[in-house]
Amino acid sequence: MSRDLPRVRRLRVSHLVLFLSLICIGAMSSANVSNQGTFTLPGAIERKLKSGPPPEYPALARRLNISGVAKVVATVSPKGSVIQVRELGGNPILVDALMRAVQTWTYEPSSDLSTIEVKFEFKKSSD
Repeated sequence: MSRDLPRVRRLRVSHLVLFLSLICIGAMSSANVSNQGTFTLPGAIERKLKSGPPPEYPALARRLNISGVAKVVATVSPKGSVIQVRELGGNPILVDALMRAVQTWTYEPSSDLSTIEVKFEFKKSSD
């Protein structure tokens, strides 16, 4: 049993190193939001955004100096309202902010449902 103790300690150290590395990667930028983009997925109907305020930069992300790209997929009703938003990727804090914003967006009316990929970059401000 005493032989297992160094192995457990090595595992804990390696997990700690991995965790700290992820924090450092996330801390390499943050603050303002920019580069909003919506993309129609292949086979989907092209839709124009009528109103879509950008997501707010989360206070927690600002404190932790987190930046990066968040991606979601929005399902838009024929009337133009967003009826569902699914996560595609990015830091969970940033993805959550993007999902909350996209749920409030409206698109031009269409004859069918649309599936639209939304990509948003949260960038560190230069001030």
